[in-house]
Amino acid sequence: MSSWIQTHWERFTAVSALLAPISVLFRVIAAARRLSYRVGLMSTIRLPVPVIVVGNITAGGTGKTPLTLWLASVLREHGRSPGIVCRGYGGTARAPQPVWPDSDPYARGDEAVLLARRSGCPVWTGADRPAAARALLAAVPSCDVILSDDGLQHYALARDLEICVVDGDRGFGNGWLFPAGPLREPPSRLATVDAVVINGGSGGDRSPLPAVRRLNARCLGMKLEGREFWNLQDADRRVGVEHFRGRRVHAVAGIGNPERFFQQLRNMGLDISARAFPDHHAYTAADLEHAGTDPIVMTEKDAVKCQRFAPEPCWAMAVDAVPDAGLAELVINKLEAAARSKER
Repeated sequence: MSSWIQTHWERFTAVSALLAPISVLFRVIAAARRLSYRVGLMSTIRLPVPVIVVGNITAGGTGKTPLTLWLASVLREHGRSPGIVCRGYGGTARAPQPVWPDSDPYARGDEAVLLARRSGCPVWTGADRPAAARALLAAVPSCDVILSDDGLQHYALARDLEICVVDGDRGFGNGWLFPAGPLREPPSRLATVDAVVINGGSGGDRSPLPAVRRLNARCLGMKLEGREFWNLQDADRRVGVEHFRGRRVHAVAGIGNPERFFQQLRNMGLDISARAFPDHHAYTAADLEHAGTDPIVMTEKDAVKCQRFAPEPCWAMAVDAVPDAGLAELVINKLEAAARSKER
C-alpha cells in the first residue's frame, strides 16, 4: 500500500473529505449487496463440507494468510483433511486452477503458491470462489473442510464459520469506507462473525481492542513469530536471527503492510535498510541489486517470486501465526456442529 494512501486512510484529511461522497455510495452498495445474499435475491452456494472463511474488513495485510496456515495445521492435527481456496491475487489465472508448490506465482498468485508450499493441503484459485471450491472437492474427494483465504466479502460461498483478522496497530484507520478510508465494510460487520482475531498491536490509544470487544465478545489476540530464515538459492539452508546480527541487512517487502515486517526485524535486533514495494509487486533482478554483497531479507510471499533470480545472500523469514488459546477449540466445536447439521 502506498505511503500516500496510508496517510489519507489513517486520519480524515482534506483528500478524505473530497472522497467521502463516493464512500457513502460504496457503503450503500456494500450493504445492499450483502442484504441481497441474505434474503435470497442473489444465490449462495452451499458445499457438502463445512466452510471456514478467513478475512478482514480493511484493505492491506492483516495476517490472514499466516492464520489460514495455522488453521490448516490445527485441522490436520484433529484428523481433518482441509483444502484451501483463494482468489490468487497478483496472478493472471481467473478460471479455477490447482496450485502446486512449484506453480508460477505470476500465474497463480504469490499467496496461493505460498499456501501450497507451506500448508501441505490442496490449494485452488479462481475468481469464482464456489467454482474453485467445487473443483477442489471434485479433484480431491477426501477433502472434508474448505478454508477460504480472504473470503469474507465473497458471499456467494456459504460459510459455517467466519474469522475476521484486524490489524492491532492500524485498526480501522480513519473509520471510513473506500475510497476515503481503508474499510471494505463498516466495523459493525464484526458483530456478525464467529471470532475476531487482533494481530499484534501495542495497546495504545489507537488500539482497536475496546471497539472490537464492544461488537464481539469472541475477540482473541494473535502474534506473528519469525522462527527462522531460509536461503532463496538453497531452501534447505536455514539459519537463525543471530546469523544477521551485527551486519547491515537490506529488508524488502511487497506486501499489504510492509512496515509490520520491517518493525518485526528491528524488534529482533537487526540493523535494516528498508525498501517497500507495492503489494503483489512483480519483482525483477534489478530490485535486488542495490544490496551488493550484503544480505537481503524478505517475506516468504516475496520469496516465491524472487527465487528464480535471487542472488546468494537472499533470505526469507518463515513466519508462524500464534493465536491466543481458545481459537482452536472454537473452530473444532463449530465444525462439529456444522457436521451434525449437514447430517440431518
